[in-house]
Parts: sequence; C-alpha cells; structure tokens
Amino acid sequence: MSSLSDILTAAKNIAVAINNAAQTYLKVQGASRSATLTASTLVSSGQGRLASISVVVAGSADGMIYDSSAVGTLINELAVVDNVLGVTVVNMPYNSGLVVVPGTGMTVVVSYSEG
Repeated sequence: MSSLSDILTAAKNIAVAINNAAQTYLKVQGASRSATLTASTLVSSGQGRLASISVVVAGSADGMIYDSSAVGTLINELAVVDNVLGVTVVNMPYNSGLVVVPGTGMTVVVSYSEG
C-alpha cells in the first residue's frame, strides 16, 4: 500500500507536469501581444517565437517582420505581412529580436512569446 507521502509526491508531479504543458502551449500560441503597430517597431529583444500576425488595417503594400535586435538592422527576414485583413499563424522562432515593419497604411498586431 502507498504511503501518504507517496500519494502527495505523485499529486505534486502531476501538477508540475500540467503546469509545464500549459507553459509550452502558451509559448507556441503566443503569451504576449504587441500594441497596435503602424510604424517600424522593435517588439521584443532576445530569443522567442512569433506566433501570429493580425492585420487590422490592410494598407496598400506588404509589410515585413525581421529577426533583428534593432529597427535599423533589417537583414534577417522572418515573415511577410500580406496587405490583407485577417490573422496569419506563423509559429517561427527568432534569435536576435522581433522587428515589425508594417506596409504603407497598414496596422498590425503580433502575438509572440519571449525566451
């Protein structure tokens, strides 16, 4: 027969496993969201994951998202932001940071996770 200590340890391990699964889910789905963006913006610095892009106002040209640590350094293209209303699931990791450059007249919001 199991002791009370064994039962409590098993319950603790189950709670820890559920918490780890929830944290992993949030990292993939995007634990944070940006403000509404209309100009080039450094959204996140360091490593993370871009979960999705939501185009609120389409504008007249496509935008871009870069894996970069500065707005002035736009060399590592991560995703194209189509000038069409709607949500695009990206689910891509980034290493340096997340720079969002909306297209002309475009308004976007991105969902991402850091770390």
